[in-house]
Amino acid sequence: MQTYPCKLTSPARERGGIDTIITGGMPLSRRSGRGVGGEGKPLHIEESRPTMKRLLSQAGPVVIVALWLALLPISLFRLYATDEVQYFAYLRSVYFDGNLDFANEYGYFADLGMQKGDPAVYNALLKDRSSDPPLNPITGLYRNVAPVGSAILWSPWYVVADGLVGVGIFGDAPRDGFSQPYIIAVCLASACYTLFGLLLSYRLARRWVGMWAATLATLSIWLASPLIWYTYIQVPWSHGAGFAMVALFITIWLGPTDQPLLAQGSQRSWVRWLALAIVGGLMTLTREQLGLFLLLPAVEGLVAYASLIRQGQWLQVRQLLAKHVFFVLIFALSLAPQLISYNILYGQPKPSGTVSGKLNLISYKFLHTLFDPRRGAFMWHPLLLVGLAGLIWLWRKDRLLTGLLSLGLFAQIYLNGAFGSTWHLQGSFGFRRLIECTPIFIIGLALLIERIRWPKAAIASLALVFIVWNGGLIFQAATDREIRGPGLRWNTMLADQLKVPQLVWQKADQLLFNRCEVVKNC
Repeated sequence: MQTYPCKLTSPARERGGIDTIITGGMPLSRRSGRGVGGEGKPLHIEESRPTMKRLLSQAGPVVIVALWLALLPISLFRLYATDEVQYFAYLRSVYFDGNLDFANEYGYFADLGMQKGDPAVYNALLKDRSSDPPLNPITGLYRNVAPVGSAILWSPWYVVADGLVGVGIFGDAPRDGFSQPYIIAVCLASACYTLFGLLLSYRLARRWVGMWAATLATLSIWLASPLIWYTYIQVPWSHGAGFAMVALFITIWLGPTDQPLLAQGSQRSWVRWLALAIVGGLMTLTREQLGLFLLLPAVEGLVAYASLIRQGQWLQVRQLLAKHVFFVLIFALSLAPQLISYNILYGQPKPSGTVSGKLNLISYKFLHTLFDPRRGAFMWHPLLLVGLAGLIWLWRKDRLLTGLLSLGLFAQIYLNGAFGSTWHLQGSFGFRRLIECTPIFIIGLALLIERIRWPKAAIASLALVFIVWNGGLIFQAATDREIRGPGLRWNTMLADQLKVPQLVWQKADQLLFNRCEVVKNC
């Protein structure tokens, strides 16, 4: 009889599958507690009942989910900002009207804004300007510069909400696609995608670090970055769904094996290439700039081709080329919803000039996006810079992977800096266009936490400082739009932050029971 070492490694692990996702990288067959010894007799590796140690090793996802649920009651399930309206308009117009005429969606939310003294939606989407008319002269339809991905990913929640409204679960709520159950549905969908992205990012970090480091890194980056704002405050944006798609794309790309990326040689099953293409398409449909993450498998493939050609393995070159062609075809097909939308709205399968006209070939504001005193990502959220520094230790473990993750991050920063007139994201909380890079920051911070030999209490306390600082900025931004406009006010920053606890105490009743009294545009 063929024997196997009791370590029970790779055949099951390499096959992967849904079991490896559920168990954090360990196949179910390996968790049963049985192996085969040299004499062909059962060998008990683990007791059949889960031990306390095993249960604690899986505590990370439980803690993440528990905190996400605990904070969910503070959510503001509302839809009012211009970008939010455009994401939502696709979903409501197609589902209820069967078209892409957004006149009624834009009009509805413009009227709501005007009632609250905020003409932003009207000015951005309906106001007629001779230099930039809102109606396309060819099609006669209102433009929509948002991509369709969020509407696609929100649609299951929206359809369920419509069914519940139809059977009277929400009482007299009108079945019009605008009433509160529909708004709650898309907000809850966005928050759930954020949770999914956090769990996937945690699982990615667990490839190299233990439960403690992965959990603390995941929670710290989430709570000390703009991601927390777009989880609970301005919920129906594309960032939650985009973050989840990037995390899922990287997860599928790396696969279940622990092999360094170079050793994998870009070898994946047809099913994994299919999944990677579909998720890559959804990722790009959610936020177009996320398509730059396709550079990761693209450059990896070039490295693999170079190695195979050097070795004269032409059969493997042809096999890999066939899979890459398959990937490109499926990815292109997945973009069809966006191209069809462009064609209907503008009479041609390309985006509105309103977006493309803002983009430069040179990233003049590259460093500004990171270090500008008022709007820079690392100035608002310095823990992101700390997480980036942690990638040094990933370099020692997997140089190709480190280089490609850095390339993906660099591409996002470069593109953001190339938006000449809107690089600063004035009016936003923090530098939100790097939210989808959260898995990279979490991996880096987790490796750093694992590496340093400080007491856990000291590390957790330091992380808490970053979280509390971000919490103070959140309170200021929610109650004072000035910090979200011009940006950080360093001359009064410390004093403003020190006032936050007193202001929270004074406004505790409103914050708990009537947040619309203290939050703008609620």
